Amino acid sequence: MQPSAPRPAPAASPDNAARDRLVIGVLMVSTFTVILNETIMSVALPRLMNDLAVTASAAQWLTTAFLLTMSVVIPITGFLMQSLHTRTVFLMAMGFFCSGTLLCAMAPGLGFLILGRIVQAMGTAIMMPLLMTTVMNLVPAERRGRTMGNISIVISVAPAIGPTISGLILHWLAWRWMFIIMLPIGLATLTLGYFWLQNVTEPRKARLDLLSVPLSAIGFGSLVYGLSTIGEGHGAGGPVPVWLPLVLGIVVLAIFVRRQLRLGREGRALLELRTLGVRVYAVSVIMMGLAMMALFGMIILLPIYMQNVLGLDELHSGLLLLPGGMTMGLLAPFVGRLFDRLGARKLVIPGAILVSAGLWSMTMLGIGSPFALVLVCHMLLSAGLALLFTPLFTSSLGSLPPELYPHGSAVIGTIQQVSGAAGIALFISVMSLRIGAALDSGAEMVVATQFGLHGAFTVAATISLLLIVAGFFVRRPPASGGAHPGAH
Repeated sequence: MQPSAPRPAPAASPDNAARDRLVIGVLMVSTFTVILNETIMSVALPRLMNDLAVTASAAQWLTTAFLLTMSVVIPITGFLMQSLHTRTVFLMAMGFFCSGTLLCAMAPGLGFLILGRIVQAMGTAIMMPLLMTTVMNLVPAERRGRTMGNISIVISVAPAIGPTISGLILHWLAWRWMFIIMLPIGLATLTLGYFWLQNVTEPRKARLDLLSVPLSAIGFGSLVYGLSTIGEGHGAGGPVPVWLPLVLGIVVLAIFVRRQLRLGREGRALLELRTLGVRVYAVSVIMMGLAMMALFGMIILLPIYMQNVLGLDELHSGLLLLPGGMTMGLLAPFVGRLFDRLGARKLVIPGAILVSAGLWSMTMLGIGSPFALVLVCHMLLSAGLALLFTPLFTSSLGSLPPELYPHGSAVIGTIQQVSGAAGIALFISVMSLRIGAALDSGAEMVVATQFGLHGAFTVAATISLLLIVAGFFVRRPPASGGAHPGAH
């Protein structure tokens, strides 16, 4: 028996229509707030590496641990949204986020800072699927493209402008002020939801498979940890051999997948992987995973390039990334309307080509590259991602039957965050390996860093070619969104 989704309250009356708009609006503002914080550390990494005396491989865990925690928590959100009222889930999410932000603001060192980021991520992980599932339940299929275009502003622009905001803060203040400033914003959003958010679903009884939770955490965590340690010690991986966490992650994930497929037939899966049996959904999710690797990888690598190679400070690094974030924000609503008219393929293929062009252009960045070239590369990437996110989100969830919306959102979120974390770990490791090799050969640090970044950009650009190929397999889902797992 299939697990049942939370039932949306009837939306035929004007009162319910106004209520639904208010609920979606509150959730979008809240989600923008928590996702903005997802990438706020990227420009700060060079500063933190100096202030806390840590390496790039250690500092990148401030973002990697955030993404990895989300990948572990997101599968549980399907259970939470079936079992609890909308308002309860919202207050839980924002409560975690505000608590984690307070921990970060008070952190005495890297360890406590990472702990605070993990608590923040628990809240962010709940907010994203809550927004997606609520929209799918409340918005008719013929208007989802436009609505998802607005949501794409939240999901894609918030992380894109995070580096700009952190650059502005770091120009005048210490790094912990990034969290001191975010805390009242989070509390204001929590208060807004407490007074204005209404319940729009009726909870139903659901069961949580407790064994699946640690399997998910160990599997995803070991895989990302193994990728992140490749670059430490010139590939030696420190005290733990590189291959050990990678093999452990693969084995545990295989066990996890097998268990989810078995539990899915009983309606008890933590992560309903049978959604991947719908071809439109599967292709869209794979493309989103690749796109998130590119997005988060560049959010980490470009600030390192601008600060450690070009010699820019945090403020100018953040400002140089701002036009790309604005490009994504301006394009997202238009892309949503175009999707309603044209479907997915006519948007995702040009989007994939632009993403790949932007990444390949970044392989040409060097020590003397003009700032204009960095700007053009980032704007190409941003424009391509804007053309990808809305069609992929809408096509993937729209291809599923309504009872699988919570599970579809959870799978999307999990793959996105794992892909982002894996991308950061992989690119940083490639960069670190090449920097170490260059330093061993007698190169100066700036030259070695540029050499390492070139290798990371090349790996990212090569992976982006898969996006173009996958784009030809994307289809527009039926208007009813009634496909079932296994349908092609």
